[in-house]
Amino acid sequence: MKKYRVIFQPSGRRGEVEKGKTLLEAAQSLGVDIEALCGNKKVCGKCKVRIEEGYFEKDGMDSGMAHLSPLTEAEKKHIKPEDGPGIRLACTAEVYGDVKVFVPERSRAGKQVVRKAAKELTIALDPAVRKYNVELTPPTLHDMTTGDCERVLKFLEEDYGLRDLTFDFMALKDLQDLLRKGQWKATVTVWMDKEIIKVEPGFVEACYGLAVDVGTTTCVGYLSDLNTGRVVNTESMMNPQVPYGEDVMSRITYAMSNPTGLETMKKAIIEGLNDIIERVVSEIRKDGPNPGFAIDDLTIVFNTAMHHIFLGFNPEYIGRSPFIPAVQSSLNIKARDLGLKINPSAYIHVLPIEAGFVGADNVGVLIAEEPYNQDEMVLIIDIGTNGELLLGNRNKVCSTSCATGPAFEGAQIKFGMRAAPGAIEKVQIDPATKEPLYKVIGKADWHTQIEKVNAKGICGSGIIEIVAEMFKAGIIDKSGRFVMDLDTPRVRKDVDGKPEYVLAWAEETSIGTDITITQGDVRALQLAKGALYTGAKLIMKKLGITKLDRVVLAGAFGSHIDREASMTLGMFPDCPIDKVYAVGNAAGDGARMALLNRGKRQEATDRARWVEFLEIATDPAFEKEFMQAMHIPHMKDKFPNLKELLEKSGSKVEIKA
Repeated sequence: MKKYRVIFQPSGRRGEVEKGKTLLEAAQSLGVDIEALCGNKKVCGKCKVRIEEGYFEKDGMDSGMAHLSPLTEAEKKHIKPEDGPGIRLACTAEVYGDVKVFVPERSRAGKQVVRKAAKELTIALDPAVRKYNVELTPPTLHDMTTGDCERVLKFLEEDYGLRDLTFDFMALKDLQDLLRKGQWKATVTVWMDKEIIKVEPGFVEACYGLAVDVGTTTCVGYLSDLNTGRVVNTESMMNPQVPYGEDVMSRITYAMSNPTGLETMKKAIIEGLNDIIERVVSEIRKDGPNPGFAIDDLTIVFNTAMHHIFLGFNPEYIGRSPFIPAVQSSLNIKARDLGLKINPSAYIHVLPIEAGFVGADNVGVLIAEEPYNQDEMVLIIDIGTNGELLLGNRNKVCSTSCATGPAFEGAQIKFGMRAAPGAIEKVQIDPATKEPLYKVIGKADWHTQIEKVNAKGICGSGIIEIVAEMFKAGIIDKSGRFVMDLDTPRVRKDVDGKPEYVLAWAEETSIGTDITITQGDVRALQLAKGALYTGAKLIMKKLGITKLDRVVLAGAFGSHIDREASMTLGMFPDCPIDKVYAVGNAAGDGARMALLNRGKRQEATDRARWVEFLEIATDPAFEKEFMQAMHIPHMKDKFPNLKELLEKSGSKVEIKA
């Protein structure tokens, strides 16, 4: 296959790519980060690049538009005159000659700020793995009929009451050398009182496990001391599968449409987790065949699509009706079989799936928050690219999954971006003047208090706040439409004659253009929040209740959105504001609980089958409820708590009570 040279600027990355590959594929292979939020669906328009024209003597290259496939109709929808000359979408433009590409600031994927810190857990310590000290007398000629393995097993039975243990073969292979190295003193690691998975010379006390939460957008690992339950270190990263699709459906599509797609994404997540493993053990010893050898147990949670891709299961069947997963029960898989670089004899415990798209991550939330042990009626929302809901109490808990789409992550938003430096994350709008105040990630103060703002776009929490603020300030009405007769230059029409609100003027940005919220942005957010509200409303109808006692916002994103703004938008039904709170990464907390207490693993299995899953999309009332939930905060439902809250803040918007 013929290859051509591609050079990316300003990074300077360069290499040869096969004829017919897209510029996005070239960027991915060369390690160039380009925003591709829609996962190659050619609908987000975030991957704009500029093609340099002419002969570049230093590089010995003739570059130009003629070296790419023709401009497509999909590109014409996104490329505007104000973008300047030579602009193409990297996901669409195919390479048919040498080319030099400039990636504008706006199209560069910045390093995401991953906020999934560990919180203190109160749980009885009963981990699946334990270490036992073994001290044998040196063998003599009289012991010729008893092997080292049998002597160790006999000692463990007599001193610790551990019967019928088996030896993992890889742990057994080094037994003789390690016993003699420790002068007949050794430490064995036992899994679930069933199997010896490690032998170490001498007496070793330290015992480590890793709890992992693989989200659609981010991954995090919590290294825990299994003797104390203390989190020793936390490491996180962007999910390396993001270049292949921003949401679960686009990744399922990628696996289906590319012969090596599933294997490519599986390899990406395994390599990513091995990177987390290598970094997370930096504060502990690193002996053994790999840096992660000190880790003897690993629990992991993820949504159903990530679960299937991680395990190499064909995700096609969970992407179409009736959405049947390959396996629902929990799994215990040897680390060496998955290629994870911890103790190769250790087990990876995969928590069970509830149903369809309600995966092991929601089971993690379930066992962390334990609504089944409470009297109050509590709604738990794990907000992300795929919204998952739990609602109920000790009598009954129902769950569902809502296709909120990637708007909360910044996709489908004109100036949307991930939570990276330069992203606007907090917003206030003066109701009288319509003038905004905003804060940018990486800057400590509001934008009017700093000389160089360098705003680049708007992240998910900022999008929620600005639309809520626009509603409270009367810039948009409850249907989401712009009010165009306001006396402010901030509200205007764009080049296509569509309404928009200017949040940041060009001189305040690092991208050289005004950052705006458009009518399309408002609609995208309404669709996402409407899906969440509809899911909650239909479960409430199923349970026969009309009000909530508490609302719990879970997940890294849920922990960083403003409570008042989210209720103002109508992301969930009315509730006293002091009963709305965030709990951080509850899915990760559940994974840690399963790591620290083996009973939680059984609890996860039992409760995953006890919870009643509702497929809301097939509910006859779904369409009507969804259309009503599109309004801000809702077309008909009453919000007495929100009304009181906004009246105290001086807002004049009308809310039904």
